[in-house]
Amino acid sequence: MEKRFVPDIPDVQTLMDLQLAGLKWTVNHAWKGSSFYRQHLTSAGVTPDDIQSLEDLSRLPFTTSTHLKDGYPLPLLSVPETEVVRIHASSGTTGKRKVLAYTQKDIDDWVDMFARCYEMAGLTPEDRVQIAVGYGVWTAGMGFQLGCERLGAMAIPVGPGNIDMQCQFLVDLAPTVFCCTASMALLMAEEIHKRGLRDQISLKKVIFGSERCSAAMRERIKNLLGLEDMFDITGMTELYGPGMGLDCVRHEGIHYWADRYILEILDPETLNPVADGEVGEMVVTTLCKQAAPLIRYRTRDLTRKMSAPCSCGNPLFLHDRILGRSDDMIILKGVNIYPGQIDEVLSGIPGMGSEYQLHLSRTDDGRETMTIKVEAGNHAGVSDAHGIRDQVRQAVRARIMVSCEAQVVPYGELPRVPGKARRIFDNRG
Repeated sequence: MEKRFVPDIPDVQTLMDLQLAGLKWTVNHAWKGSSFYRQHLTSAGVTPDDIQSLEDLSRLPFTTSTHLKDGYPLPLLSVPETEVVRIHASSGTTGKRKVLAYTQKDIDDWVDMFARCYEMAGLTPEDRVQIAVGYGVWTAGMGFQLGCERLGAMAIPVGPGNIDMQCQFLVDLAPTVFCCTASMALLMAEEIHKRGLRDQISLKKVIFGSERCSAAMRERIKNLLGLEDMFDITGMTELYGPGMGLDCVRHEGIHYWADRYILEILDPETLNPVADGEVGEMVVTTLCKQAAPLIRYRTRDLTRKMSAPCSCGNPLFLHDRILGRSDDMIILKGVNIYPGQIDEVLSGIPGMGSEYQLHLSRTDDGRETMTIKVEAGNHAGVSDAHGIRDQVRQAVRARIMVSCEAQVVPYGELPRVPGKARRIFDNRG
């Protein structure tokens, strides 16, 4: 019988019971195994015996990236070092990296969760998966590959960049799925189009990770590659790695693995829960992670809580796509702006291309200015560019309540990169 990785949970109450059991286990495990957590919980006046219901989660103290960096090289370790079989590290570029330890069970759990993502996207052992994300100490490449192999599909681990090899393998090995950042997908889609290879490849699906992408970019990628579907995958090094959730074929939100971690959506300033539909920070608590469990870890990722169940019938909870990070928030003229808001506004403007840049500056007299540089559509003319410019200015003013200038450039003028694209340039000093 073929193994299913997406859990068969009959109802929400069963899921809540699993969460409570996992929460009790995690707090007790961390208390016994980690001197950091024991001191952290004691300082908050909480012991494992105090956790009797899911409502008691709010009594637990928050864990932050500072705790991980302060605990370098093996922060939050809650098992003997002899039980650690692997480490992974974040891709941070300043200071000490966030290093996370894994037991063999942690690895097995992570790979199973990643296989769930592939299964939810409709992949089977018949698929071939070309993996164009980073390898090394990062979680990306290893996660995508091991999850693919656990599912039983063929993994083609090319890694990022190397466009000639990517194109050759897309033709010669006939992968049906491509895994990458959105920027890499756009780069490859335009390269396939330029080389006239579309009729020679077999791609049906793309799975995006690591960065947001606008509706215009998604549509461009889908049309150039002739795809059946595209999916967003979520995750972070602290929480195992990528593979912690995926939008199903209904695309009504991200199904996250609520039987493996609890997700809270909190106001990043007050740390109180936000109402359904409001943007808040994702705070996660693991339910079975052994080596480096997370207790109310502040991810800084921003999303919306979605209370309505998915029409696919799966009871696993949903959240919206990642809208940005709370520490990436821009304050312009006293207005808080998140990158995801810019994506949403620009996605509603017809005739635009798929890339944009946000430039912030300050005039000699101290006034702050914002210029949004966007691409015109592939077949747009001069008159279209004028219309796009005016629509960008009007839409940003109406939706985000701040004025801006807009500059429209020809399609393809903004850079394409194999990794994460840089879209915000803050030159205010």
